[in-house]
Amino acid sequence: MSDQPDPPTSSAESTVPGRIVAVLGRGVVPATEPILRADDLGALRGDGIFETVHIRGGRPWMLREHLDRMSRSAARLELALPSPDALTDLVTTALAEWPPAVEGALRLVCTRGPETGGDVTVYATVTAIASTVLGSRRNGITVATASLGFAADARQRAPWLLGGAKTVSYAVNMASQRWAMAQGADDVLWVSADGYALEGPTSTLVWLTGSTLCTVPAEATGILAGTTARWLFDHATDVGFDTDERLTTPGALADADGVWFTSSVRGVVEIRAIDGVKMRNATDTERLRSLLGYGA
Repeated sequence: MSDQPDPPTSSAESTVPGRIVAVLGRGVVPATEPILRADDLGALRGDGIFETVHIRGGRPWMLREHLDRMSRSAARLELALPSPDALTDLVTTALAEWPPAVEGALRLVCTRGPETGGDVTVYATVTAIASTVLGSRRNGITVATASLGFAADARQRAPWLLGGAKTVSYAVNMASQRWAMAQGADDVLWVSADGYALEGPTSTLVWLTGSTLCTVPAEATGILAGTTARWLFDHATDVGFDTDERLTTPGALADADGVWFTSSVRGVVEIRAIDGVKMRNATDTERLRSLLGYGA
C-alpha cells in the first residue's frame, strides 16, 4: 500500500483541508497552485529525496530522525539540502492550520530543481490518513514476494544504486504494489536474487522469533533504514524483547512468532500471509502498536 494518504471523507472530518501545501521561502500556497517548473529534475528524472512524517496531536513524530535520514539521502545524491532549522520551520508552517485532532501524514520533498541550474525545490504537503491505512492496521495484510533482481549485498558494492537513500524515484515501488494487487495481495515483500527477504516498497520488515525482535541489516543490504523500526528496536526492551539484525528468507518467516511491516504512516501492520502461505497469528501486534503509540 502506498504511503500517500487519501483526503478525509467522513462527515467528522469534512472541515479538514484535503491537502495543505507549503513551499520553502513562500509559505502555504493553494493546494491547486503549480509549484514545480516544467524542467524540474524531480519530475523529469526522479532526482530528489523525500520523507513522510506521522502527524499526531498536530505535531510531527520523530521529525529529527526523519531529517537526519533525509540528510543522509541528500549526501548520497550530492544534493544541497537546506538546513534542519529551515526544514523544521517549513514543517511548522505547513502544520499551523492542521487540526490537532486529525491524524495526518506530512511529506517533505527536496528536488534538485531546474534542469538549467539554480536552487533546489523544497515543499511540504499534509493530508489526512487514508481509510485503507486504518483498515490495514486493524486487519493486517497479505503480501506477494517479488525479486529485485540483484543479490542482498549488491547495493553495498554499488553506491550508484543509492542503497539506503529515500528518493522520489518511486515508479518501481508503485509498480510493485500494483502488480501485487493484481495477484490478489495487499503489498509486496522484495526478495534478493539470492533468496533473502529484504523490505517492502514503503515498509520495513520486522519479525519475532521467541523473544527476539528481528529486522534486516540495512548497511549490509542497502535497504532503507526505517525510522519507525529503529524507534521500535530502541525501545523493545521496555516490553521484554531482545533485538537482532539478521538475514532471513520468505520461507523461514512462516516459522516466526509474528511478521510485520512497519512504516511512519501505517505504524505496525501484521503480515498474515506471504505468497498464500499463512503466517502464525501474531499475538504481540497490539503490544508493539502500543509501544509506538499508534491508534488502531
